[in-house]
Amino acid sequence: MVATPIHLRPSATELGNEEILRIRNDFPILDQMVNGQRLVYLDSGATSQNPISVIEAEQEFYEQRNAAVHRGAHFLAVEATEAFEDARASVAAFIGAEWDEVVWTSNATEALNLLSYSFLNAGLPGAGSEAARFALGEGDEIVVTEMEHHANLIPWQQLAIRTGAVLRYIPIDDVGTLDLEKAAKVIGDRTRIVAFTHASNVLGTINPVEQLVRLARSVGALTVLDACQSVPHLPVHVKALGVDFAVFSGHKMLAPTGVGVLYGRSELLNAMPPFLTGGSMITTVTMEKADFLPSPQRFEAGTQRISQSIALASAVNYLSETGMERIHAWESILGSRLVEGLSEIPGIRVLGPAAGEDRLGLAAFDVDGVHAHDVGQFLDSRGIAVRVGHHCAQPLHRRFGLAATTRASTYLYNTTDDVDALLEAVAAVRPYFGV
Repeated sequence: MVATPIHLRPSATELGNEEILRIRNDFPILDQMVNGQRLVYLDSGATSQNPISVIEAEQEFYEQRNAAVHRGAHFLAVEATEAFEDARASVAAFIGAEWDEVVWTSNATEALNLLSYSFLNAGLPGAGSEAARFALGEGDEIVVTEMEHHANLIPWQQLAIRTGAVLRYIPIDDVGTLDLEKAAKVIGDRTRIVAFTHASNVLGTINPVEQLVRLARSVGALTVLDACQSVPHLPVHVKALGVDFAVFSGHKMLAPTGVGVLYGRSELLNAMPPFLTGGSMITTVTMEKADFLPSPQRFEAGTQRISQSIALASAVNYLSETGMERIHAWESILGSRLVEGLSEIPGIRVLGPAAGEDRLGLAAFDVDGVHAHDVGQFLDSRGIAVRVGHHCAQPLHRRFGLAATTRASTYLYNTTDDVDALLEAVAAVRPYFGV
């Protein structure tokens, strides 16, 4: 089963199959065979692959500049520090932020926990008057959405439990989009934090950030944006969006694992109490007390993920040179082809907006009568890599009466042939299992 071709003749400014094939040459892992078949990698929503330039950027650091940053006056230490901070500036520019508004973390999950624990610490003795604005208490409310990844749900659940605050959520409709009328009722005078995903890792839904920010601002609430599925795939300018905080992970945008980013408005970061304490985040230490550096260093205790940050900057450069508008446009074509093709296969239920709607280039689907894990193994036998399970979004799956789905997710190195290979294989799943 192959979808009807959609916009397969891109203009000179658009990406197309021919250019994608050239891009694929930059990704050595894509050349391999899996189970005797050409690898079709459709799991970039979980972890993307790395171009040679990113791999070489990290290797070059270890070969020529390996040293601790901010801690030495010798040549290598100075070189390492400059490369580390240049990387911060590059990533900041990529999302439209200032350099001191980018905090390195190990991943987006850590970044979200940094926020929740910092807000928890704001209510403790000795946090200071500036931190009081982040302290929560009984009757205060934290608002999330029904489509959140666990990383943007559990930290807020825990913060609510520990402070006496109430956790509320904005529901979704049967299509998989937020109910904005109900959002306006859920976000109220007691709301202190509104945390929501920019784009769903299951539904592909791209949320109306500006409208949610407007609702939050009208009641004086802070906004936290999970940008893990948006920053790698479409142009994101945090200042234009108006969010107070945003998080994303390097490994979903061509960079290595072990590095993520917390963006925060500088005046907020500098008022927040630290999450981790120790070396490299202080100004003066006595046996009785310590004074902390301003952001971003106040949130970067200990030895940092130096090589990974430098590699993330290289990934950002690769994405910028390719063009984020072009990447988003191409993935929209792939996503429409994917959703339309899956919807035409008997016994397949696709979650999220229909083909042609503004959505990510991914699709989570249920195969009637076949467990998602069995679907994944069948596809793997044909060299097709997808994700199976609840994708760290159990409440969302429960909303649709499912325990698990199979998810195919595209990126800038995928062709229409990759999508068609998946569609052909999915069409064979139910017959293979005798359903």
